[in-house]
Amino acid sequence: MAAAATPQAPPRTGLTIFALCLAVFIVPLGLSSAPVALPAIGDDLHAGVVPLQWVVNAYNVTAASFMMAAGSIADRIGRKRVFAFGLGLYGVSALVGALATDVIMLDIARGIAGVAAAAMMTAGVSVMANMFQGAARTKAFAFVGVTIGAGLALGPTTSGLLVSGLGWRSIFWVQFAIVAVAMLGLGLLQESKNPDANAVDWAGTVTFTLALFCFTLAIIEGPQWGWGGPQVLGLLAACVLLLIAFVIVERRQQHPMFDLSLFTEPRFMAVNLLATAVSFGFVGLMVLLPSYLVGANGLSNSAAGLTMLLLTAPVLAFPLVAGRLVQAGVSMRPILSGSLLLVAAGLAWLTVIHPDISLLGLAGPLLLIGTGIGLIYGLMDGAAVSTVPPSKVGMASGMFNTIRLASEAVAVAGMVAALVSLVQNRVSNGLDRFTQGTSLDARAVTDSVTSGNLGEPVSKTAPAARDAFTDFLGQGYTHGFQVVLWATAAICVVSAVVLHLILTDRPAEDTAAGEHEHQDAERTPAEVSA
Repeated sequence: MAAAATPQAPPRTGLTIFALCLAVFIVPLGLSSAPVALPAIGDDLHAGVVPLQWVVNAYNVTAASFMMAAGSIADRIGRKRVFAFGLGLYGVSALVGALATDVIMLDIARGIAGVAAAAMMTAGVSVMANMFQGAARTKAFAFVGVTIGAGLALGPTTSGLLVSGLGWRSIFWVQFAIVAVAMLGLGLLQESKNPDANAVDWAGTVTFTLALFCFTLAIIEGPQWGWGGPQVLGLLAACVLLLIAFVIVERRQQHPMFDLSLFTEPRFMAVNLLATAVSFGFVGLMVLLPSYLVGANGLSNSAAGLTMLLLTAPVLAFPLVAGRLVQAGVSMRPILSGSLLLVAAGLAWLTVIHPDISLLGLAGPLLLIGTGIGLIYGLMDGAAVSTVPPSKVGMASGMFNTIRLASEAVAVAGMVAALVSLVQNRVSNGLDRFTQGTSLDARAVTDSVTSGNLGEPVSKTAPAARDAFTDFLGQGYTHGFQVVLWATAAICVVSAVVLHLILTDRPAEDTAAGEHEHQDAERTPAEVSA
């Protein structure tokens, strides 16, 4: 008698997918919802620009650092168990964030949330790969892709509405509620593990985490400490030494966190360059733009969140367009490089921004950037795994996602530091005209301005000078923002050219894609996160 066929999907398929996707939804939502709330958080907790940026960066740094380790742990002790742990830990971090009484407490909560996000994402995707087979698995992962896009697209808008209506703490209460509902679906999930899984590469994880933290801290604190100061130079030196230690550790590991040989593959490096450019052109912009709209343009948090839909809505729609273009026979190479040029053009166009710009004036550049990013998001993960031999697809996927998250942390830190330095230099010239007899200095004013709070320094000046001082600060803020936009556009142009030159087409793409699907159930969670 023939053996019974293995079912492609578990019982109560719809509820299972919903439970997993609801949990996964929190991961991109946690990234995209925070930037819009930064002005309100800074005003309520009296936080400067540096600790405010750690509300975003703490999440990215820890999520990137623990992505691969979480996958290895899940394989060894159970994927459902690690997924449930991550979900519970995220709930705790959201609760702490909602109750935070100072910005340091909030930063710590966000760092914990990043660890939880790494556990949820890697273990959740692996649970899904184990429970679904064949066409059912393809459909399930399509829902995951839509969920991630929705989290990125809806985060800024929902955040803005919540902050305006209920205060910034409501963002974390909503995340806590989502976790509570998602935990009700844990009983639908099946446990699985890999008895032959590799041990966790703790040495690689620790050296990588500390190197990323040192570099990010140096970039964020550079404008305050001085770029040539001993603290910044010491942190950068420590970063270099830790990266050297990381390379040495990885070369000696039998089963390393990173297969460093993949960095000798030019096409794999090109796709990682693409992810880095996207981090500057999209993720960094998502952090900087809401504060500018609130501070310089005087928009409410809800209006700023709704304006961000012009940037994020195309990210939800255009991945499907990219997929159809590839199905129609268009190569990934011109789509990816051309889309990055669209992002660069949109960033250059956005330099028309000024404190009185209308929604119509913002619509063109933001829609153009969002369209380019949406096309890239539709193909970027597939491009990453198609650039390496089929036998290394899993490792390439995990490395790519780790590098992508790390580049987001670096991009946000770098763009904020550049903006702070530019605004501080601009504000320093002429500040004395407005601040005589006050305790304001250039650093304090810059912190308030770049946090989206022009009202605080203006309120401390003479009433007769407040309108002129507001114009002066708005012009300085705009100048700094425009320079950062031009620099980011240049990064995208250079990256697009390099990408087009290196990312040559080859038939192995189809082979690798097929191997990727075939091996999903057996790879570690980090390896299937694409």
